[in-house]
Amino acid sequence: MTVDHVRSLSSGINQTGVRAYNERLLLSVLQRNGALPGGELARRTGLSPQTTSVILRKLEQDGLLHKGVPVKGKVGKPSVPFDIEADGLFSMGLKIGRRSADLLVLDLKGEVRMQLRETYDYPMPDTVFGFLERGYEDLMSALSIDMRSRMCGLGIAAPFELWNWHELVGAPPAEFAAWRDIDFSAEAARITDLPVHQVNDATAACRAEHVFGMGREYRDYVYFFIGAFIGGGIVLDHAVFEGNQKNAGAFGPLPVPDVQGKPAQLIDLASIRALEVRLEADGLDPRQLWQTPQDWSHLEAYVQPWLEQTADALAIASVASCAVIDFEAVVIDGAMPATCRARLVEMTRTRLSDQDLRGVIAPEIIEGRVGNNARGIGAAAGPIISQVLLNRSAALLGALLHKLGSERTSPFPGRTYPTGSVTGMPRAV
Repeated sequence: MTVDHVRSLSSGINQTGVRAYNERLLLSVLQRNGALPGGELARRTGLSPQTTSVILRKLEQDGLLHKGVPVKGKVGKPSVPFDIEADGLFSMGLKIGRRSADLLVLDLKGEVRMQLRETYDYPMPDTVFGFLERGYEDLMSALSIDMRSRMCGLGIAAPFELWNWHELVGAPPAEFAAWRDIDFSAEAARITDLPVHQVNDATAACRAEHVFGMGREYRDYVYFFIGAFIGGGIVLDHAVFEGNQKNAGAFGPLPVPDVQGKPAQLIDLASIRALEVRLEADGLDPRQLWQTPQDWSHLEAYVQPWLEQTADALAIASVASCAVIDFEAVVIDGAMPATCRARLVEMTRTRLSDQDLRGVIAPEIIEGRVGNNARGIGAAAGPIISQVLLNRSAALLGALLHKLGSERTSPFPGRTYPTGSVTGMPRAV
């Protein structure tokens, strides 16, 4: 199957256009809370039962929802829960990392259906977009015709100002500067002919955790993702806050002292690159850290001191973050084996208790659930959110709520826009 043939099959879902606000609201409530009956959906959104029923039938006909098994109650008819249909929509996510690139297919429930990976010493445009071109054709060819018709877009997660990282990834400066002139969206659209959404890689990881992982359970939290370097994200009032320049949560430059108390940055201490340096010092190949499946058990002599150093730095960074905003939690995830992540979280909890917390409310230290694939999943979530879910960007919602006030006339004549529902989302209009 040629790329042109793949393109011709990938535009079906886009013909349905942008979904109405109330359709997005119901889908968003179900995505965040799981299966619910129509009556409960009406109560949570403020829609009338009749309107809710009409919308649910339409979403079911469009293949975005399915009915569950009726649940018998004490009185009246059994309630029928509705849930997201996993096959209702698909998207692709391209993660451009410092050591590898991933291309994956994500379904509407956040499950990765297929995935390809390419490793390298450092990323270059020809390598990355060559991988995208080959991988896109391979993945689309492996999908059924119906799945291809429901492919809604491609999300790209890449480091902010990638060209500035040449020294840390060991790339020739002159060659690596080629990234400065690359238009990610234009290159990807040329290859795939899909709508393209670009996001900072660490923000993408935060989005994945927020939409599909631990983030559903907390209102405000800091998110740290430890990859080759460290980045993260910020969630405020149940929404990922991207910032004015789309770079909020860029924790790498955060000043923290090293073990000798000398000034350093979080990126120097709490990143897998710091573990690579330990291996290189003893003549070991650092590329073994990125092999799949990941297994670092034979490197315990290097991993343990690295985890201790990282936990110390994260504890300090957590206090600094909570001194600005009283986050209720700090979520830690990363491109590492799950056993290492669990150890790191426990160590960070211990180190946090040793910090001077006067004037600061200590946050919970929580282990992320999404793991190594968070950046690719977060990238792929972008097109899905654009097509069928409410855009829970704190910046966009904040501007809207500021304009509307707590109970003012909405942009829709004859309607009001009450804020603050039990779902953490605006109510129906």
